Amino acid sequence: MRRALDEARAAAADGEIPVGAVVLDGSGTVIGTGRNDRERSADPTGHAEIVAMRAAARARGEWRLSGCTLVVTLEPCTMCAGASVQARVDRVVYGAVDPKAGAVGSLWDVVRDRRLNHRPEVLAGVLAAECGALLSEFFVHRRVR
Repeated sequence: MRRALDEARAAAADGEIPVGAVVLDGSGTVIGTGRNDRERSADPTGHAEIVAMRAAARARGEWRLSGCTLVVTLEPCTMCAGASVQARVDRVVYGAVDPKAGAVGSLWDVVRDRRLNHRPEVLAGVLAAECGALLSEFFVHRRVR
């Protein structure tokens, strides 16, 4: 999670919402990193999780991320939760809960929907206070402008 927090801080420095993500392979090696980059890239899918999973898939040379763990500072939205299911990640680990758009247990629970053919394990609340504080601080400064 510390590496994901570093990515989130880098996103904030670029004026992006501070969300960071990493993908670890089965041995714990980082094979993909990402940070929000929607503003810079003008890409609505430029969420940290998507960026990290794309990098991990390139590193592996295939779209299946079986055996991998997605670690992200904020609970994934429906798009990112769905992408983690489609990528077949084994585990989703996140920090801060997102009661407004979270899709891994808060507002929705996409990853544990029994109708889907793959359901990643979920570990929530890892360094939640630190992850949440980074987001809160960003939005306080943004509102002051």
